[in-house]
Amino acid sequence: MKKYDSIVVLGATASGKTKLAVAIAGQINGEILSIDSRMVYKQMDIGTGKDLNEYVYQNKPISYHLMNICEPHEKYHIYQFQQDFKLALKQIQASHKFPILCGGSGLYLEAVIKDFTYTSVPTNASLRTELEAFSLSQLQEHFIQLPPHSFKEVADLGSKKRAIRALEILYYLQQNLSFTLPPSNPLNPFIIGLNPNLEHRRKQIILRLHQRLEQGLIEEVSHLLAHGISQEKLISLGLEYKFVTQFLAGEFSKETMINLLGIAIQQFAKRQMTYFRKMEKSGLTIHWANSPEMALNLLKQAELIP
Repeated sequence: MKKYDSIVVLGATASGKTKLAVAIAGQINGEILSIDSRMVYKQMDIGTGKDLNEYVYQNKPISYHLMNICEPHEKYHIYQFQQDFKLALKQIQASHKFPILCGGSGLYLEAVIKDFTYTSVPTNASLRTELEAFSLSQLQEHFIQLPPHSFKEVADLGSKKRAIRALEILYYLQQNLSFTLPPSNPLNPFIIGLNPNLEHRRKQIILRLHQRLEQGLIEEVSHLLAHGISQEKLISLGLEYKFVTQFLAGEFSKETMINLLGIAIQQFAKRQMTYFRKMEKSGLTIHWANSPEMALNLLKQAELIP
């Protein structure tokens, strides 16, 4: 395991990431780092798919990190996640365990693997509002015309949201010349990508959606609303929380909610795969497997598991 300092298990939703990560951890004395933008919240278990009962390998519990670390009403951003990740990683390494990153949040994965430093630049709400009035091509053109800076070489302008953030960062760096970026310490992981065939993935998404409804997804959202979590907050989390909140608000029937949510999760899975392909284009090597068995064989070939 000297060549690689970690293993990453990524894939679209319902691809079987958790079970695979647990199996790997059980075989190599590992611990799991959850890389998910929603699993950080307490009281959000069913909708986020934490599946905590799965963290057992051959009757032995597998330790996990970065789940249930903040309250539902708190604002939680990617820079905070980076800090929490580094702390958890140090704890795992100090325990002489092997870190296994598991998740489907591509931006969060890329941020901790590459250790992006620009996430420490604060947000500027008024600037974002001003930039929203422009199209993506206008934002890109404006960015290009700004004075030279080392950040311009690494900025991502692939979407309107990213272009606005890139301009926000560049403006800040140009106006705060004394600002010092924290040192970067990227990981060198062996990355496994789970990619079952499309029909299997679609069936698993719908099956899991109905399982979550049976487990009490609607009741979970009702509980959050009853305890002061705003509709706006839940809707901002997307997918299960968005559509169930809208259903509870009377915007549509339960049947319509289930149909719309199923379609939205399928679309989300497609966007996840698109982001993973972008990660590859940016230089990360992902070893794709269409089944857990194939993934384990790839890890054996890399001499990462016995």
